Amino acid sequence: MRRTSVILFLAACSAILRAQSTQVEFELMTGPELKHAIHDEGRTTALLFNGGTEQRGPQGVTGAHNLVGRELAREIALKLGNAIVAPILPFSVNNGSSELPGTIGLTGPIFAAVNERVAEQLIANGFRNIVLLGDHGGGQMELAEVAKKLDAKYSTRGIRVVYCGDVYDRAGAEFNKWLVAHDLPVGSHAAIKDTSELWYLGGDKGWLRKDEIANAVGDASHKNGISGDARKASPEIGKAIADMKVNFAVAQIRQLLGTGSGIGRPGATGH
Repeated sequence: MRRTSVILFLAACSAILRAQSTQVEFELMTGPELKHAIHDEGRTTALLFNGGTEQRGPQGVTGAHNLVGRELAREIALKLGNAIVAPILPFSVNNGSSELPGTIGLTGPIFAAVNERVAEQLIANGFRNIVLLGDHGGGQMELAEVAKKLDAKYSTRGIRVVYCGDVYDRAGAEFNKWLVAHDLPVGSHAAIKDTSELWYLGGDKGWLRKDEIANAVGDASHKNGISGDARKASPEIGKAIADMKVNFAVAQIRQLLGTGSGIGRPGATGH
């Protein structure tokens, strides 16, 4: 009986350790867990993902960029193998409107300053690689500039700060080609791409008003915040764009940081 109890205890401890090692979200980890992940497991890459709060037409919730960003960042971190997801930054370069409520935006300089400060705080926590990403068009230029500035400042200390633009620009361009090839409409905001992604990642979590999809089209007579046509959206299409974003991001991050960074090797301690 005593031997059985010991075996069960060891199995429980092993399960707890496995759960801790697969946790990739900074805000869901304790301080000691983060220290162990960084210093003992070699998870020295931090993903600083920027979301955004904005109107998304009648079918999408205003926090879509943040919700989607968190899911994408988690998948990217798991695929990389040694990354931790910093808390999602919820505001992008944008501007609110009383005509279409739902947007809370920052100016470019404020957005850049916030990212610079958070990136340096992640470095202070012990991370050796900081990756800046964004799910919203506004702010991409600022992220690239912040990464360039901080990389120049810290690279002599073996610390890298890089900008992953493929998760937004390349994925968007390639997905538009995919839509054309499948005879589906290309849109720029709250259209088939954005709506399908919400459906796939959070259709059962209250992220999407499915009863509005049949009317989710924006044109001169429908000034509802949609730029395009979302009526043919589907969770299957959403999976295609989500997978594309994750795969492009992982490939670019690995290329930017190089094989010597320990990317993709859990437990690696390379910088």
